[in-house]
Amino acid sequence: MAVSEYIKRMRGAIGHDLLMLPGASAVVTDDDGRVLLARRSDNGRWSVPAGVVDPGEQPADTAVREVFEETGVRAEIVRLAGVASHPVVYPNGDRCEYLNVWFRCRAVGGEAGAADDESLEVGWFAPDALPELDEWSRLRIGTALGPDGPAWFATAGEKHPALNRPDAL
Repeated sequence: MAVSEYIKRMRGAIGHDLLMLPGASAVVTDDDGRVLLARRSDNGRWSVPAGVVDPGEQPADTAVREVFEETGVRAEIVRLAGVASHPVVYPNGDRCEYLNVWFRCRAVGGEAGAADDESLEVGWFAPDALPELDEWSRLRIGTALGPDGPAWFATAGEKHPALNRPDAL
């Protein structure tokens, strides 16, 4: 997985200590209502395309960029679907807390396939036939595919199970 020079510099200063990062995710659907997922190369799990917002980049641009980089699919934003903080511990011991913004998107071109070293494989899945997913992925998909309305967020004091324990990647 490509790590930005910015994060490399930050890690050089703090080691494996907690690093707060902005992130963006995309729940992409095709004309048949199927969901685009990528199987991550770092942990072998299926997930929605996601990544770190680069300095000076807007979260919507990050989501669209990550979809293309990880899957080869071109997408456009349909709506903001949610925002939440999510802890992660990477296999090398790096600890992060992502403030993640996720979007409902629709595919507008490209060809689905593992487009870089971040994805082992890519596929389209019917919402009722998704592969095994962690709670964090299910939360983003469920809120993005739900009825149009305000973006989802954890209310003050809410201890949603998908948000409160670090996922070991």
